[in-house]
Amino acid sequence: MTPAEEARLRTILTGSPTVAVLGIHDDDARPAYYVPEYLHERGYRVLGVNPKLAGRELFGEPVVARLADLREPIDLVDVFRRSEWLPDHVDELIALRPRVVWMQLGVRDDEVARKLRDAGIEVVMDRCTMADHRLLRLGAPTRAA
Repeated sequence: MTPAEEARLRTILTGSPTVAVLGIHDDDARPAYYVPEYLHERGYRVLGVNPKLAGRELFGEPVVARLADLREPIDLVDVFRRSEWLPDHVDELIALRPRVVWMQLGVRDDEVARKLRDAGIEVVMDRCTMADHRLLRLGAPTRAA
């Protein structure tokens, strides 16, 4: 990782206290559970999005069915959906207006990324929030004033 990439990821992770997890899971053996769990344990507010788990509570917050059901500003959307399903979410992501859309390891769609960037949303693709948080030796995110 270049120093510029490191600085960018550090800024994103330290400045994104509220994280929506698209495709959150309730199976603790799956990355879509243990990565958000890791973030929650480090002080991030984690809001789950998964229609199959809507109404359940994970990490102290109710899971919602769709991104459109979130009723507060989101700093970062952590995407745990297959790359081929990303176009189905692009309009909802743009409408939500998070500062950052972070696509997990193996998740990449250059056209979706272009649309998000054109809408003023920063994009990270094919990286793990947990791995980068550990690599950068970060603590809790900074809460907005």
